[in-house]
Amino acid sequence: FPTRRSSDLLLQRLIDTALMRNTDINSARIAIQQSEASLAAAKQAFFPSVFFSPSGSISSFGGSAAAKTYNLPLQVNWDIDAFGSIKSKKRKSEILLMQAKTAEQAVKANIISAVAQQYCTLLLLDQQLEVLMATDSLWNISLETQKILWENGKSYSTAVNQMEASYLNVKTSIVDTRHNIRQVENAICSLLAITPRHIERNHMGSYSLPRNFEMGVPAMLLQYRPDVKMADYAMAEAFYDTQAARAAFYPSISLQGLAGWTNDAGGAVVNPGKILLNAVASLTQPIYAQGKLKANLKINQLAQEDLMNKYVQTVIDAGNEVNEALADCQAAIEKHDYYHRQVEVLKNAYRGTHELMDNGKAIYLEVLTAQETLLNAQLNEAVNMYNGAIGIIALYIALGGATH
Repeated sequence: FPTRRSSDLLLQRLIDTALMRNTDINSARIAIQQSEASLAAAKQAFFPSVFFSPSGSISSFGGSAAAKTYNLPLQVNWDIDAFGSIKSKKRKSEILLMQAKTAEQAVKANIISAVAQQYCTLLLLDQQLEVLMATDSLWNISLETQKILWENGKSYSTAVNQMEASYLNVKTSIVDTRHNIRQVENAICSLLAITPRHIERNHMGSYSLPRNFEMGVPAMLLQYRPDVKMADYAMAEAFYDTQAARAAFYPSISLQGLAGWTNDAGGAVVNPGKILLNAVASLTQPIYAQGKLKANLKINQLAQEDLMNKYVQTVIDAGNEVNEALADCQAAIEKHDYYHRQVEVLKNAYRGTHELMDNGKAIYLEVLTAQETLLNAQLNEAVNMYNGAIGIIALYIALGGATH
């Protein structure tokens, strides 16, 4: 949503602050660090585990001299990944890390979109307030004129009452609009994780809709959407879960070793005693597990199939969102010329009515009506500009946001 001069530096500053301070983004970063720690632990599963557990005791029998015993064992356990069970768990951890990173990108894109939407809402509310303030001035003049006509017997008191009621309605609308502006400013401050304050911003008149907006985008851009990425990662995660469930049917092989110093009871402590060496290889083959292994494999296979179907539906929904956003943008661009032309026509009508009044061929109320109609047309043009901006923001999210 470009300005006529350059990009909106005030909006960019707000977005940068939100990306740095927003609490949801900070939570997403913590989730990434947790996934990185889990992946590091999964990688360490390929290496042996080492335990050192020294022990000692003092014993005496029948008043004899105390016998001191100590044991200094070093135990090593190593699971051999002969059938890919550990590898599947490691790859699943890698997928979970990528999911966490994609989730962070999605949060960033949503924060950028939320800040931009609220900012555009502020611009529209400012424009509405300007129109209401100008309308307030016009209705005040109209009310005073109507009172003069009534005092001179050229109008009825009911007309004065209706005019005053309309004037008071404009007053209440001004109060509501100012309240809405404060609410939107507070919403932006919440996104920025700062205390409520005035949000510095540009004017709606400094913006323009893109004139060379091309309809249609390559379908391959959908791969950058966080939801499509997450659906893809979910399929990969289910695949590795299935592989792990299949590996559970095969035997697990582990190597265990023990080495250390020991001192038999009764020997001198200064004597290092004996060196104990022990190495054991064990193989565990599941034979009957009450059908749990088969059931677990079947469940994971069905989950993998279900996630594949969900991935297809996610891509279809993503394409529909892109098409809807494109349609909204195109509609706003097409209507922009009509609204702009309407404003120009009403400006000429207002000037013409004013000239007619100067020549005694129109009354002042006609001039006020022409000016009010012009203000409403300008507001409609601003609303269409806002709709175009929201459409572009929706397209930004539909194509993946800040994920590429």
